Amino acid sequence: MKVLSEKKIYLVDLDETLLDFRRAERENVLASLAMHGISADEGVAARFHEINDGLWKALERGETTREELKTERFRLLMREYDMEGDPRAVARAYFDRFPEICYPYAGAREFLAALHAHGSVYIATNGSAPIQHRHIAIAGFSPYLRGVFISEEVGADKPSAEYARRVRERIENFAPADTVWIGDSLTSDMVCAKRMGVDFILYAPAGIPTGYEGHAANSYSSLLRLLGIRQEK
Repeated sequence: MKVLSEKKIYLVDLDETLLDFRRAERENVLASLAMHGISADEGVAARFHEINDGLWKALERGETTREELKTERFRLLMREYDMEGDPRAVARAYFDRFPEICYPYAGAREFLAALHAHGSVYIATNGSAPIQHRHIAIAGFSPYLRGVFISEEVGADKPSAEYARRVRERIENFAPADTVWIGDSLTSDMVCAKRMGVDFILYAPAGIPTGYEGHAANSYSSLLRLLGIRQEK
C-alpha cells in the first residue's frame, strides 16, 4: 500500500483510537449502577455498550440529541433488565464520574509525540467537552496537540458536514493534500475525512473489517510506517 508521506496536519480520533473507552465505560456503568443499589454483571455492561454505541450512531445520523442520549441509554438498559430506580440519577452519576476514568492505550502518547515532531496534531472527537479535555490532560496528550475539536465546542456533531466545515476553517493553513485523518470508525471518522477531502487511515488493532479496501493499520508502529515516520527509540 502506498505510503502517505509528506503529511503536515494530523487529525486523530480520541476514543478507541488513543483511549480505551470500552474499559472506562464498563468500569463506570457498573460503579454508577452500584451507587444506586443496582447489582450488575459483565453481561449488563456489555449490553450497555451495545445500547450506548447504537445511540451514538443515531446521534451521528442526526436522529437524537446529546442531552437525550445521556439519559436514554440508562432508561433503555434499566427497562430491559427490570431495574428499579431513576435513570436520570444513574445518568448523572455516570456523567459526573467519567472525567477521572481514563485508560490511554500503551504507546498512544509516544505515537502523538512522533506525529508532533513532523507536523500539527489535532484531536477530533465527539463527546462531552469537560470529559474529553480532562481525559486528554490525564493521558498526557496536551503537549503534542495544536488543537482539540470536540463536537460540543465546535457546535456540530461529528461526522456532519457542518462539523467537517468548521474543523477545516479552524485549522491554520489547511490544505487537503497535507492532511490525514486517523480513527477507528468507518461511520464517523472515515465520513468526516471524505467530507474534508483528506486521506483517511483506519486504526483497526482488532482486524480490518471485511470489504474495507482503504488505508489501514493495526498498531501505532504500523501507522507511523504508513505515514513514513521513523519513531525514535
